[in-house]
This record gives sequence, C-alpha cells and structure tokens, in this order.
Amino acid sequence: MRQYANVISAYIIMIILIILVGIFQSWTVALSILNFCLISAVMTMGANIQWGYAGLINFGVMGYTALGGLAAVLVSVAPVGEAWQAGGISIIICLFIIIGMVFSIRYVLKKIQKSKKRNYLIAAIIIFGLILLRVISGPAMEHIEAVDPAKTGFLGGLGMPILFSWIIGGFFAAGAAYIVGKVALGLRADYLAIATLLISEIIISIIKHEDWLSRGVKNVIGLKRPVPYEIDLQSSSWFINLIEKLNEGKLNLINSVSDRQDALNQLVINASSIYVKLCFAGLFTIVVIILLIITQKALYSPWGRMMRAIRDNEEAANAMGKNVVREHLLIFILGSAVVGIAGAMMVTHDGLFTPGSYRPMRYTFLIWVMVIVGGSGNNFGAILGGFVVWFLWIEAAPIALFVINFFTSHLSETNALKNHLIESIPYFRFLMMGVGLLLIMRYKPRGILPEKIIKQ
Repeated sequence: MRQYANVISAYIIMIILIILVGIFQSWTVALSILNFCLISAVMTMGANIQWGYAGLINFGVMGYTALGGLAAVLVSVAPVGEAWQAGGISIIICLFIIIGMVFSIRYVLKKIQKSKKRNYLIAAIIIFGLILLRVISGPAMEHIEAVDPAKTGFLGGLGMPILFSWIIGGFFAAGAAYIVGKVALGLRADYLAIATLLISEIIISIIKHEDWLSRGVKNVIGLKRPVPYEIDLQSSSWFINLIEKLNEGKLNLINSVSDRQDALNQLVINASSIYVKLCFAGLFTIVVIILLIITQKALYSPWGRMMRAIRDNEEAANAMGKNVVREHLLIFILGSAVVGIAGAMMVTHDGLFTPGSYRPMRYTFLIWVMVIVGGSGNNFGAILGGFVVWFLWIEAAPIALFVINFFTSHLSETNALKNHLIESIPYFRFLMMGVGLLLIMRYKPRGILPEKIIKQ
C-alpha cells in the first residue's frame, strides 16, 4: 500500500480540485470537466500503451479518435431507406471489389517471385480496381448524397444502441492501425511520427469529404444516448418527487405556492443536468477501471516485461529471438484500439459527430502533453495526466480572471491595464499550460507519477 501512497495523494488532490469547482462555480461544470477528464484518460492510456510500453511515437491519435466517432454514427443512426435504394447496393459491390483487390495482391505476392512481372501485375490490379470503383461508386454516391441532403444525404447506420459503438470504434481503429503499422512501422522514430500524423490527416480528410458515409462537414446531430434525456427527467414524476424530497427544507421556507412551484421547477432543471452527467461519469468510470485493470495486468506480465525490454534495447531483444516487428505491430494496434474507444465515448457524450473538430495539429500534442505530464510507462500516471491537463485547459480562464481581479482590485473599472488583462484572458490558457509544463518538467522530469518497475 505504501508504494501507491503518491498515487493516492495525487488523485485525492485532483478530486478535491474538481469538488472545489463544483462549490465555487457549479456542479454542472465540475461534472463536465470530470467526464472529459475520464475520456482524456482513456486516450492517454492508448497513447501510453504505444509510447510507455514500446517506445512507439504515434502522432495519429486524432485519426483513430475520428474513426471511433464514425463508429458511433454507423452503429447508432437508423438506416436511411431511400439512400440504400438509391445506391446502397453499389457501395456494397465496391466494398467487395476492395476486398477482392486486397486478396488478389496478396495472392500475387505469395505465388510469384519478386520480378518486374509481379510489379506490373500488382499495378494492373490496382489501376483496374480503381477504375472499376470509380465507375460504380461515383454515380451511387451522387444519388445517395442527393436524398434529402438537409437532413440525411448519407446511408445512415444500423440503428443499434450507441454503447455497441464503443467496441466497434475500437475495431475500426485497430483495423486502420494494422494497415498503417504494416506500412509505417519499419520507419525510424522521427519518420514514424511524421507518417502517422499525415495518415491521421488523410483519415480525417476522407471522413470530412465523403458525405455519403457520415454527412461530411454537415455533421450528424441528435445521436442516441445511453442515459436519460434532461427533458424526459423534467417531466418524470419520480424524479420531480425525488428532487422535492431532497430539497424539502429549502422549499418549505417559501410561502407562496407559485414561487414554491417555480423554485421546484428550477431545481428539477438543474438536477436533471447533474443526473445525466453523473450517469455519463458512471459509464466512463467503468470503462477507465476495466482498461486500467487490463493494462496493469499486461504491464507486469511476462509480455509487458518483454515489451519494456524491446523498448529499452531493440537490438538485444532481437538477438534473444524476440520478433520485434510483430510485437511493435501488436502494441500499435492495441493502443490505437483504446484511442478508438475514447473517440466513440466522446461522440456519445456530445451527442453529435463533427469531423471538422478533429484537428491533428492541435489536439494530438495535447494528448501527448497529458502522457508526458502524468508519466509515460505508468498507467496511473497517464490517467492523472489526462485529468491534470484537461482541468488546466478548462479552468485556466476562470483562474486567470480570479488572479487578475485579485491583483488589480485597487484599480478602477476603467483602468486600461486592467481591461487589457481581462480581454487577454483567453490567451492565459496557453500561458498557464506552458508554465505548468515547464514546472513539471523542471521538478518532475519523468512526470508526476513516473514509471516504477515492481519486482514480482
């Protein structure tokens, strides 16, 4: 228990900070921060599996996050019957053509020795397949996108509960990671980072421009929830009675019947938002705990020790007969799958899918900062990093406003310096993030909770 004392202390401080936000701002804001901290924690666990376990630099995090979000759409949205009639069969044919191309190329690579003939044959398969795909898919996509484009204009999904998309999102990201890994994992670390970043841009660009798949930049809104809607709670008698009972003392102080009813209505509205966010927090916490248990078991298993040995010295591990390439591919797939789950969770929480919001050049490095700040190679550290960085990212502006008002309280409201500082508050987020990162790297160069090898 003593070896986890610093972990427990760090998490207690984090919980206290979130509680303080609830007390001094609002519980709705505090729970929103908690939910996004939990989603960020899942993302950082995925990145930590790749970097902390195996030393793989993957800057394609946002691409796999977008695939998780795409899974939420394809799983939960009801199928659009008219769109399927207009071009659905052609899209399925195109899918089989792609599968046929893959197996044909694989067959050629196995059966024909390396030669110009093999290269020409592969090139012919690719060119012919692309031409066939264009001929079949082009008209089909146009017909699908023309079906009530203001509301649909895409094929829709399976109409299943959105919780299934969390699993499917992991499979989507894992499948993409397998393809990317086969192509890019042979590159040197710096080239791998560049390649994965560019591939993530390609994935997001495809999702943004293929309207027939998920409406592109027109977005998909009104996705199903795994938790109740606020409006339903506000009209449910059991919920109204519960809130009335919990606030009985406060309501009894109001003499007017109409004022009492107005106060109760407002309490019900506020409580409904808190209840929904608590439900999301419960679901997300379950996912984080399950992933933490699995990753901890993996980290201290023989497989985890092997991965750390490969990370620390690839040449020595290779000399001992370990298949470094295969293990790197496996860890790359596993980490990306976890990120895909986080992407589906985020879209589930928001209730909408906005491909334009996935910006790799900005948010990828925010995830990496979370891993570095928390402590790479330590699952508890990765989760804590997600909490700390996201908390600072959200609360930087309120904290900056408090500090400015405190130190300029003696100045008049029309003072130019005071007004300039208040107008510059949005930029204090980046200042506080930078200062915080510098302080942590100065006094905790390996992160708040650095990797600790437990001998078993």
